[in-house]
Amino acid sequence: MPTDPVGRFLTALDPERRKAVEDRPREEQERLAAAWERELEADTELDSLDELSPPAAEAEAARRVLGDEPG
Repeated sequence: MPTDPVGRFLTALDPERRKAVEDRPREEQERLAAAWERELEADTELDSLDELSPPAAEAEAARRVLGDEPG
């Protein structure tokens, strides 16, 4: 299991989105991973989900971060 933020973020993504993010520049991956971590920390609904299923909470936060992207 990855311990760096980018690796953890990539692990939380479904395979298709993971590949798309892996193809982006490292700086963009780091920006998305930072936004993902902020989403996990700030959302109280995810806190509750995290208690039941940490992978599900991480996947939901990843979906939200990529859903907020323009275009």
